Amino acid sequence: MLKKDTIQVFEHSFLPIEKGGFEQRHFVALSKLNALHDYQYFDLKHNGVVFKQFVGVIQVDNLTIEILPKIDRYENENKDNKTKWQKVLIEMLRVTKKLKIQQVGQANVTKQSIHLLDIYFEWFLNEVQLLIHQGLIKQYYKETGNVKALKGKLEFAGHIQKNLVHKERFYTTHQVYDKDHLIHQILGQALEIISTLSKGNYLYSKCKTVQLDFPEVKSIKANENTFTKVPKSRKTAPYENALAIARLIILNYAPNISSGSEKMLALLFDMNSLWEEYVLVRLKQACQDNDITVYGQNSKPFWNSITIRPDIILKKNSKVVLIIDTKWKNIDNSKPSTQDLRQMYVYNDYWDSSRSLLLYPSQNAELNNESFVLFDDKIHSCSLGKITVINKLGDLDSNIAQSILNLV
Repeated sequence: MLKKDTIQVFEHSFLPIEKGGFEQRHFVALSKLNALHDYQYFDLKHNGVVFKQFVGVIQVDNLTIEILPKIDRYENENKDNKTKWQKVLIEMLRVTKKLKIQQVGQANVTKQSIHLLDIYFEWFLNEVQLLIHQGLIKQYYKETGNVKALKGKLEFAGHIQKNLVHKERFYTTHQVYDKDHLIHQILGQALEIISTLSKGNYLYSKCKTVQLDFPEVKSIKANENTFTKVPKSRKTAPYENALAIARLIILNYAPNISSGSEKMLALLFDMNSLWEEYVLVRLKQACQDNDITVYGQNSKPFWNSITIRPDIILKKNSKVVLIIDTKWKNIDNSKPSTQDLRQMYVYNDYWDSSRSLLLYPSQNAELNNESFVLFDDKIHSCSLGKITVINKLGDLDSNIAQSILNLV
């Protein structure tokens, strides 16, 4: 078994070269990954990497770097704290349906050096095992080649070129009905990537078992365009989960990103977007049985084809009662930026709302109605709201929606 190193770091932290197995070759691979994504993932220093607001996991050969969220810049970086924030991240991904597990506590966290990539890989392997158990589908596809009986369309040019000697053969394009089709080729490619990246941990043998049960299919190199060609029907519906994870794995796998032989896979999520989606999902869940309607990504024209959109809007009896813009950062005791306040005022004006809320994460804070401050027009108001992310048990707080709804 190969020795595998795992490094856990927090967002916005600095990882120097030569720490925890992070070598110069890994630094070079990360720099090329960053360049491919417009330098949004990290800031590169001469002796290491400064992470930005992206969290998730990166694997380069035998090194796994797990980037965890945090809200307090002075937070202790001990192992217990990292485990706590790893659970928070996994739960956020689960609630926003970017990850499918029953509960964080059941996600094999007790196994050796479990990280986010393991969970995604295991989810995919379980989905493929389920498909094999249910029975893999066959599909029609066209194949061109020599056959011993005339079927399909005879390709005259190819037939003359290849069969001058072999008169008993026919070079045709004909339909084939079997399991070697695009869907299975995509799943096969994802299985091969997992086999490559899981060497040295508990998932490798499971992956090999699945590959043995999976039919032999043509090897392909799928890209973004490949997934647009996948047929959708009632027959292929059971494949949706497996294909979604395969897409995530394949499109984020970059085997040739570095000049060396490093194999890399990066699954990274913008914490600002993840926080927004988490709050939105919790609010929608809490409002299922009351008269408040929750909207996300609701936009209006603003100027010369430019639109504006708040993160979340709450309506009661068709009237906007609260506009929310989520911000994943620790604002401490400082004031919000002038730009943010101007933006909230415009939202209030355009959506005819008297209240708006800038919502920040906090270690220990409660929202209250007294925090709303009027703008000078004496009509609109805005609150700098801080809300607890982690409850007293050290888990992601699932009741944050109620604190927000108490304001309306």
